[in-house]
Amino acid sequence: MERPRAVYLITGPMAAGKSTVGGLLASRFARGVHVEGDVFRRSIASGRVEITSEPNADALAQLRLRYRLAAAAADAYCEAGFTVALEDVVVGRLLEEYRSMIRSDPCHVIVLVPSIETLSAREQARADTGYIGGWTVEAHHEEFVATTPRLGLWLDTSDQTPEETVDEILARTGG
Repeated sequence: MERPRAVYLITGPMAAGKSTVGGLLASRFARGVHVEGDVFRRSIASGRVEITSEPNADALAQLRLRYRLAAAAADAYCEAGFTVALEDVVVGRLLEEYRSMIRSDPCHVIVLVPSIETLSAREQARADTGYIGGWTVEAHHEEFVATTPRLGLWLDTSDQTPEETVDEILARTGG
């Protein structure tokens, strides 16, 4: 039986496994799309202002632009009959703001929060580091957990493979 289309907004700290899980989740659908929010950040060829642990107004404006573009892309794909795995780092109250930008229904918010030890190991294994600009794994994890509203499904994926995480997401969202 074909699953109904939806948007899965996947977030979590850097190195939580969002890209891997997003790609695997999208592949589980007959018509699935993986939208990486970071593509919109990387699309800025000049004048890009990176998000740091203490972002300025320009960095936050570019971040919100990235979120609007990614949400619009997810909605366009969903309207065309695709199920979308949209993933990005969304910390704090910005999660509510980002979720409100997505018009598609249903929109499942999935928050991947592995342990600090797991994040550190994953970060060390990556080719490109995400923890720059004053960020540390510990500080980012602590801020993420302390400030992000408890929307959607929060998963500690420390002891799961990406495939097991996708299985749990689908089982718990009725997907």
